[in-house]
Amino acid sequence: MTERTVDLSSNNLRTMYQTMLRIRLFEEKVGNLIQQNEIVCPCHLYIGQEAVATGVCNALRKDDYVFSSHRSHGHYVAKGGNLNALMAELYGKVTGCSKGRGGSMHLSFPAVGFIGSSAIVAGSISPAVGAALAFSIQKTDNVSVVFFGDGATNEGVWYESLNFAALKKLPVVFVCENNLYSTHVHISDHLADTDIQKKANIFRMRGVQVNGNDVIEVFNVAKKAVKDARRGKGPTLIECMTYRWRGHVGPNDDLETGLRSKEELSYWKEKGPIKKLEKLLLSRNFLSKSEFLQIRREVEKEVDESLMFAKKSPFPSENSLLDNVFKAK
Repeated sequence: MTERTVDLSSNNLRTMYQTMLRIRLFEEKVGNLIQQNEIVCPCHLYIGQEAVATGVCNALRKDDYVFSSHRSHGHYVAKGGNLNALMAELYGKVTGCSKGRGGSMHLSFPAVGFIGSSAIVAGSISPAVGAALAFSIQKTDNVSVVFFGDGATNEGVWYESLNFAALKKLPVVFVCENNLYSTHVHISDHLADTDIQKKANIFRMRGVQVNGNDVIEVFNVAKKAVKDARRGKGPTLIECMTYRWRGHVGPNDDLETGLRSKEELSYWKEKGPIKKLEKLLLSRNFLSKSEFLQIRREVEKEVDESLMFAKKSPFPSENSLLDNVFKAK
């Protein structure tokens, strides 16, 4: 943990712990439901990366905008998205956050500033920059944040967006979740230079690499980036080094495919973000073991209730097929 841990109150640390645990337990439940064929839409689970979404979103206001990728559940939860609406969406129910039409990869919950996610690699980056341009024109102090994986840095729109954001000094924060794998390809096999954050130098914008499994380090860096954006100092690129425990899509761990070793997975699990924060909270007497258990019980209940809500909810009716569809005049 960083030495700036003391800057955070015990309540703030507890909140971040609850958020990470909420993401973890929700995703584990979803993984089990996929294996039972209860959920049939493709889900890219966020297990192992919880500190990134939690640290960044904890530095934001409710009216700041977040744009996400195909691995969107963690960002949705960290920004304050409702679990009932998320689970219902995975079941394709009308009470889902996208009214049962988006599924796992096309979530939207504007009420808390979660504008949307896209299944297209790098597909949310230019809309995030567009939102930042709107904030700039409107002369508000809102900030736009976009999450994406290391694979998105292969796309031309990524470079175009960074250039435009830097040129116009837009209030946008680019968050790269470098989990070392783009689908099933290791980062060293698709990038000639794997140090992603230094690419910010090309556009004369700030770039920084952080331990993406340290929620406090992520929060501190994100807090500065957001503060700079609000003050008109332009964008920041944050590269968060992290690791996904499950496969690219679905509940399996990819060990059976030979894409990664058991030793590699075990190494990263030992460095997991939740375990890291638990050790700190215990060592500083911010939380006791009994309090940890109480928090877990509360989150488990919340996740179970979201499942019951989803199962009881109806599917969209055929008559609503064209609802919420917009046609240019």
